[in-house]
Amino acid sequence: ETSSRHSIYITFTMATTSTDGKSAYERLVAELKAITSLNQCQSILNYDRMVFMPKAPEAARYRGSQLSALASVIHEKSTDKKLFELLEEAENDIPSGDPDAPRVLEITRKTLEETSRIPAALAAKKAEHGAMAHGAWAKARENKDFASFAPALSTCFEIAKDEAAAKRIDDSLTLYDQMLDHFETGMKVDRIDAVFTEIEKALVPLLERVRNSTTKPSTAPLKGTFDVDIQKRICREVVGQLGFEETRGRIDVAVHPFTSSSSPADVRITSRFSDDEWQMGLLATIHEAGHGMYEQSLGDSGLEIDQALSMGVHESQSLFWERMIGKSLPFWKWATPKLQEAYGSFNHTPEQVYGAVNAIKPDNLIRVDADELTYPLHVLLRYRLEKDIIEGSLAVEDIPSKWNSLMKDLLGVEVPDDSQGCLQDIHWSAFAIGYFPTYLLGSSTAAQLAFYCEKDIPDMYEKIEKGQFHELKEWLTAKVHKHGKRYKSLDDLLEAQLGEKLNPKYFIDYLEAKYSELYQC
Repeated sequence: ETSSRHSIYITFTMATTSTDGKSAYERLVAELKAITSLNQCQSILNYDRMVFMPKAPEAARYRGSQLSALASVIHEKSTDKKLFELLEEAENDIPSGDPDAPRVLEITRKTLEETSRIPAALAAKKAEHGAMAHGAWAKARENKDFASFAPALSTCFEIAKDEAAAKRIDDSLTLYDQMLDHFETGMKVDRIDAVFTEIEKALVPLLERVRNSTTKPSTAPLKGTFDVDIQKRICREVVGQLGFEETRGRIDVAVHPFTSSSSPADVRITSRFSDDEWQMGLLATIHEAGHGMYEQSLGDSGLEIDQALSMGVHESQSLFWERMIGKSLPFWKWATPKLQEAYGSFNHTPEQVYGAVNAIKPDNLIRVDADELTYPLHVLLRYRLEKDIIEGSLAVEDIPSKWNSLMKDLLGVEVPDDSQGCLQDIHWSAFAIGYFPTYLLGSSTAAQLAFYCEKDIPDMYEKIEKGQFHELKEWLTAKVHKHGKRYKSLDDLLEAQLGEKLNPKYFIDYLEAKYSELYQC
């Protein structure tokens, strides 16, 4: 997951800029670049807070004051009415020589209007309740007691609905459509419903076949004792070969892996490691490197048009490398010798390693620990619940029973307590409602990209087996990275670059082929 990555959606500031000889658009661009610089400072402060900052409580207090002061400056400037005046002037004087100018103005208009529509009292209420809700969630999770968290969570959903209603410019959008748009711009409920229904219909029976199979790959290659420093060296070597440029980034360690970008020239990724298995560290590093390569390949205009299009697109880039490449047999034919060389007792074959990293965990209850086949069903469950709550067909207090029922129906498992069920995720207490579906949209997009990548590069998997990844990265940059937010949605991007909108067929076919073969079912 990468929820700590710098925000895709930014606010704007007014800088002191001479207007002599400059068009309105040029002046506006100068203001937008100034706020980008402030947000980049904020990103670095946050990365330091999560990775390097001393553990003394006083350090956290000072950092909180620093971040609060910076946020206040950004907020004050972003609500200055003069910014709207400058935008209106620029809209009436669009430069004909800049093909990006209309889209820059469109993005700016949308962001400013949504920001200005949120009442100060609502913003303050959200900030205040958010701090309390996180504590209530953590305590309820520890005590396995959803009922104690339900009142705080109900308020979270009410605040989220109030905010969506305030931001909504198009009254034809539902409240949940508006929430989705914050994370997956241009993607509405009915479109996601169609995609997810198709995936659910295919994956539930596939999982049942896999669970009942008597042929199961061994996970023995994952177990043993693996020096963490050696793991770090292997990870650095692997992601460097994939295309993550460490001269324009860093690789560090964090409790929860994430990616942070302050510019295409400063992209920082983190991973985590355990000395009793190696898979977690390597795949997490590959995953974050996928996010990092996207950020390193975006344009350097300093404008929002050169930021990632959406969370689903971002997730597709991490999953392209982690799953479509990193969980393929050709990859392990290249990578297994590295493990054998590093660990003398590691005598497993590439085929055995491939089976181990793709083995399912049929009784797993936790989303972040889920395998590639069951993970989509964890996302479907959360999407269905939060949508029902926003639409009014599910009461917050009924979440545990509905959650447990869906876990049984979709994944075939019984939930023993709330901490392993509906209290496991932080998202709702952090107002990230509409975020969950982006995980599955990213998975489906990654499979579609891999299909078309192989069409354009027929020897794609031969290259992977040889450790030749440059052409694959260049293909992704041409099809996804360099476009930033020049398209209005994931569907628009895929239709323009691949010739069709998001199509779950490729994701379904990929999982069907892989797991039918692995489990002989």
